[in-house]
Amino acid sequence: MANAGEMRISAEALTRFTVEALKKLDVPDDEAKMVADVLVLADLRGVDSHGVARLNNYVEAIEKGYIVRKAQLKVLSEWPAIARLDGCNSLGQVVGIWAMKRCLDMAEKAGSACVTVTNSRHYGIAGYYAMMALERDMIGISMTNSRPWVAPTFGSKAILGTNPIAMAVPAGKERPWVLDMATSTIPIGKVEVAQRLGKPLREGVAIDSSGQVTRDPDAVYKGGALLPLGGTAETAGYKGYDLSVLVDILSGVLSAASYSANISNVWGLSPIGHFFMAVRIDAVRPVDEFKAMMDQMIRDLKESPKAVGQDRILVAGEPEFETEAIRRREGIVLPPKVAQTLRDMGQRLGVSGILP
Repeated sequence: MANAGEMRISAEALTRFTVEALKKLDVPDDEAKMVADVLVLADLRGVDSHGVARLNNYVEAIEKGYIVRKAQLKVLSEWPAIARLDGCNSLGQVVGIWAMKRCLDMAEKAGSACVTVTNSRHYGIAGYYAMMALERDMIGISMTNSRPWVAPTFGSKAILGTNPIAMAVPAGKERPWVLDMATSTIPIGKVEVAQRLGKPLREGVAIDSSGQVTRDPDAVYKGGALLPLGGTAETAGYKGYDLSVLVDILSGVLSAASYSANISNVWGLSPIGHFFMAVRIDAVRPVDEFKAMMDQMIRDLKESPKAVGQDRILVAGEPEFETEAIRRREGIVLPPKVAQTLRDMGQRLGVSGILP
């Protein structure tokens, strides 16, 4: 039973609404569709913090002139297997799709390729771009840096981004192995969701302004910070800390974008960077043999002995694929605040007759 104010909507209708809203701002049809596809896939896969809940941020950034309405993309340097691209303050989803396509095209010829991007904006879920490689039987990697929300190990101030890493690997009869994770204990979007729903954070994921572990989502926004993946030093949080720095090096320093400590706002004037990589499997070994071994590896993991009280062992991407199947069938449920924001936006922009 739906809670008061919630909205249940099909993926198709949500995509159509997003496209029409962006078109009202003079975003070209094809670019509006790219943004919509990335946002709606996030909602379908259960990454609600990066779905249409973010649409209003893009709309406001376009209206303020922080994001250009029509993508202006440049190649700054290019070698046979590596390139540096300029997103020119375009919508991050458009930049990400363009850059990953170029990376895949280069990998078709060179066997593997890397692309780093400067002057971009928030691009949604990193997994979308990594998964683009699956259509070509390649391994895909995607990373992006972001504004500071994470304190370094032994620190008390947010100086690093949640800096996600995504990787997609094709399989045969099994589903693809798809990793899409923040390098913080949780993404900042989950703090937003907890705050929106009035729920506490789980233990060990955040600190307050004095550096003490807290479960209060409001404390994160009042001078606090998220902890790096792993939590405190005692639980090996320094590993997540260094992974976050790695993303900043590849996405920000290599591309000459900002790095986390200097990013004030991913929607505003601070350029952020992305990093993409593609590996052509058949440049190394036959694809069918690789996929068969991936299938066996996945089955070995899932069929290994289970802990007492547990009936399943999952692999990366499995919960998201299952959520996507359910939501494509039953619709996406948006919480009251997100639903109302979309309704208000639709009325203001003159987009009507799509939302329930």
